[in-house]
Amino acid sequence: MSDRLPSVWYPGPKQRTDQLIQLRWMFALGALLIVSMGSLLFPDSLPMPLPLAVIGVVILYNGVFLWHAHQLSVYQGDDRDQRYLSFTNVQLAADMLALTLLIHYTGGIENPFYLLYIVYVTAASILLPRKHGFLHASLATALFSGLVVAEYQGWIAHVHLEGFVSPERYTRTMYIMVVLFSMAGTLFVCAHLVSALADILRRREAELLGANLSCEVRAGELAQLNARLADLDKARSQFIRLVTHELRAPVAAIQSYLRLILDGYVPPERQREIIEKSERRAVEQLALISDLLDLARLQERREQEQPVLVDMADVLNGVSDLMQARAEDKDLLFTVEIEPDVPAVRARPEHIKQLWTNLISNGIKYTEPGGIVVVSLSQNPKYVVGVVRDTGIGMTPEQMTHLFEEFYRTEQAKAMERQGTGIGLSIVKRIIESYGGRIWVESEQGKGSKFSFALPKAES
Repeated sequence: MSDRLPSVWYPGPKQRTDQLIQLRWMFALGALLIVSMGSLLFPDSLPMPLPLAVIGVVILYNGVFLWHAHQLSVYQGDDRDQRYLSFTNVQLAADMLALTLLIHYTGGIENPFYLLYIVYVTAASILLPRKHGFLHASLATALFSGLVVAEYQGWIAHVHLEGFVSPERYTRTMYIMVVLFSMAGTLFVCAHLVSALADILRRREAELLGANLSCEVRAGELAQLNARLADLDKARSQFIRLVTHELRAPVAAIQSYLRLILDGYVPPERQREIIEKSERRAVEQLALISDLLDLARLQERREQEQPVLVDMADVLNGVSDLMQARAEDKDLLFTVEIEPDVPAVRARPEHIKQLWTNLISNGIKYTEPGGIVVVSLSQNPKYVVGVVRDTGIGMTPEQMTHLFEEFYRTEQAKAMERQGTGIGLSIVKRIIESYGGRIWVESEQGKGSKFSFALPKAES
């Protein structure tokens, strides 16, 4: 549904049609009762078969209208609303013509029920746009004026209501002019006032409908935000539990080692061994704290730390120099391949350094001695592309779905390298995505992994 609403709202096409058809059954029944009462009051004046015939025609064409309304309800053409509008106009015009015939056969200008024209003009002004209300006021004026003038001129026979009014009333020129002028003025004033009031009510209803739709949209947005907040709160709670567990384990181990020494359970010749174990656990804890700080910094938005142009090749060369020694210690073949003229990216230099360091160190860490780690840097029309490929332990497809979650490490990774926080790859992913890039991985268990990422080229 569109958020924009018309400035004036009108009853639905089907609603208009159903209302008119229902009212017409009531009109036919009421006319039948009035004509029957008139035949008792004026037994020698009313030509009863003719009014009854008009009522019968009304009942007949209302049945036709009912059938046509059903046909329109299943019609799906683009002009459906226009057809409904025309149908409503035809119904009102037919009703006013039938009313004119009934008035003619029941006394003409002598019959006070000619005021029923006002009812039809009012209905047209309520159900239809303003100009249609004036059109029906004009039609009612023309029909009633034509009837009165035709009877006045003797073009059609006048039905006199014996004993109700003087028989010469319909021939009095002044009386006829006053009645016609008053009737026409009343019809047009009625069309104007009712249309104006109906427009005001329609606008108010459209405004209320718009406000209601807006509230529904806002309610939906709030529900989505609440669901998002609930997910974030759940993720935060889970993150806190994981961090608490990861921080507690090294501290508890260090405390246990120190307590063994303090309580005298460790002989002097083994104290250095226990202290070295404590130091390794302290180093693990410091590494975890450092990664957590990096993760927190990525979530901060500091205006004074705007991205700058960064040469990816320069940063990669600096990181690879540091990693070369680690690769040699494990007897790994470590190579770096950089295409010439790779353009810069817009980022923070320390983030790019973290990116290369985490990916390359993981490749070295989880590759068996004698394996290969290859790093490459290239470009395509829109992105700078980095790849870190190794012949390490690899992963299963199911493991890859959790790879970028905080604190996630595969069982093979834990068995091969006990040290590790499981935060490095989540940091890498956040860095890349924060600059509009993406990262993906290809891996096969026991055959190695290939991490690829793409960062947008800096605008010249």
